[in-house]
Amino acid sequence: MADFTVGDDHFRLDGNPVRLLSGALHYFRVHEAQWDHRLSMLRAMGLNCVETYVPWNVHEPEPGAFRDVAALGRFLDAAHRAGLWAIVRPGPYICAEWENGGLPVWVTGRFGRRVRSRDAGYLGAVERWFTQLLPQVVERQIDRGGPVIMVQVENEYGSYGTDAVYLRRLADMLGEQGVSVPLFTSDGPEDHMLTGGSVPGLLATANFGSGAREAFEVLRRHQPRGPLMCMEFWCGWFAHWGAPPVVREPARAADALREILECGASVNIYMAHGGTNFAGWAGANRSGSLQDEDFLPTVTSYDYGAPIDEYGRPTEKFWLLREVLAEFSDGPLPDLPPEPTGLAAPVRAELTGWVPLSGVLEALGDPEPAESGVPPTFEELGVDRGLVRYQVDVPGPRRPYTLGVTGLRDRAVVYVNGVREGVLGDGSATLDTPVAGPASVELWVESLGRVNYGPRLGEPKGITGGVLHERQYLHGVRARALRLAAFEEPGAVAGVPFGDVVEGRTGLYRGSFELTEPAHADHAGLELPGWTRGFVWVNGFCLGRYWSTGPQRTLYVPGPVLRAGANEVWVLELEGAGAPHAELGPGVPVHVGTPGDDPR
Repeated sequence: MADFTVGDDHFRLDGNPVRLLSGALHYFRVHEAQWDHRLSMLRAMGLNCVETYVPWNVHEPEPGAFRDVAALGRFLDAAHRAGLWAIVRPGPYICAEWENGGLPVWVTGRFGRRVRSRDAGYLGAVERWFTQLLPQVVERQIDRGGPVIMVQVENEYGSYGTDAVYLRRLADMLGEQGVSVPLFTSDGPEDHMLTGGSVPGLLATANFGSGAREAFEVLRRHQPRGPLMCMEFWCGWFAHWGAPPVVREPARAADALREILECGASVNIYMAHGGTNFAGWAGANRSGSLQDEDFLPTVTSYDYGAPIDEYGRPTEKFWLLREVLAEFSDGPLPDLPPEPTGLAAPVRAELTGWVPLSGVLEALGDPEPAESGVPPTFEELGVDRGLVRYQVDVPGPRRPYTLGVTGLRDRAVVYVNGVREGVLGDGSATLDTPVAGPASVELWVESLGRVNYGPRLGEPKGITGGVLHERQYLHGVRARALRLAAFEEPGAVAGVPFGDVVEGRTGLYRGSFELTEPAHADHAGLELPGWTRGFVWVNGFCLGRYWSTGPQRTLYVPGPVLRAGANEVWVLELEGAGAPHAELGPGVPVHVGTPGDDPR
């Protein structure tokens, strides 16, 4: 059994100084059958450690209903097989450009602004979660022969709050659950962040993308002794729908990494391999100094401009970072595993079955609810990912007035008397064409991802204000949810009444494609030219959201999802379909283009 400790100036393993060369790889963003390959790529890049977050909302989608918590343990076992140490960041909040920062929707819906504070109810929910999760960590700590060397207390708390009582309670909770390896915090290298996020007696680390010497000077003002570590070295950045990706020049990333290591510090490269926001789990941000301006949903790809791209392939950045890491590694670096291969030839999936959204809702949606006075939010309905159909009547007779929505989050396709009249976006919006009464109104509202960072964390989704005709609220609203989770059940679409395809419509499309054994590949890329916005499944596995607004055009298909022979495709189109087929090919990462400014 080994002993990993935090010394005055170095990390120490059995008393000997050691430098951590870590890389971030989130097990929940990579298909489990591909973990071993991606971890081998980390080793080949020159890393001796892997870091992962843990998304609470994936593993406890409803209070007390736990789902595959053992996935973390299986990933840590894979890291051990690869010869890597492991850093675990269990939250409860993780940011990570993940839906709601990893907090379950029932938590933010129930506790609101009391999350991430000393509130007894919130801490009780956290403790129940940690009781389920932490045995996966404790059993694999280095002092028990496993790979886990450090565990984080919360995440970048200094960017959010100053509740020192909360942070100390979390640290105590980790110890009570049996965590015996060193605990740490991580924050931006700014005085207000370090004072808000640090815990006396625990190692503080810094997150940044460049300027290591200046960052570590700030850190030393708050922590004069202890190992220096950049817990998140941002070697790339994420992308938002409707905006070009930030592309970080590989040589600049390599120079910034070298500066960190020349300071004698340890590092965690964020991300070493980004992976994919499968199944609609991508988060969102808001612009502005108080994150109260434009809504910016994150794309499905989490390629991040990482040295190992979304498809598991080494990039130019990989080779430059490897060259730097080799100078600071003990001994020669291992060879790379075989490079993943894409489809040998393009394949077309013909979509031959279709059912309108109303039919999908009848087959897979929630039971019809009772009428309510005002529109219930997604949180009140217990909906994390998916959409809600709101129905309301305009009384009559009355002359045409503007029809609009206040507090819309995030996007609504509006039908009046069965005819599509427009698409409304985030905030407050009105239809271009006035509506006379009487009239029947349907609003199909989709969440595009919950905010994962800043003071707007946990903001509700759906219609958070009301439906207005002129200045008058329309009451008597009927709401019914179609959850993405409904598609995850075995045989999910077996009862969906598919009929002949009607091109250009919203609804669920079904089709298939054939793969012969030689065509089976490590990955594929799927595109839907001419389609607008929705979700795609291949053999029941949700690839995530597509959207014609870009910049992402291709969805990553993990090779283990594909099979020889017949493969089934479902496409849920929410605004307007193109020609009834999907195209599969070798795939292209989202981070291509002209280098932009370095992140932050």
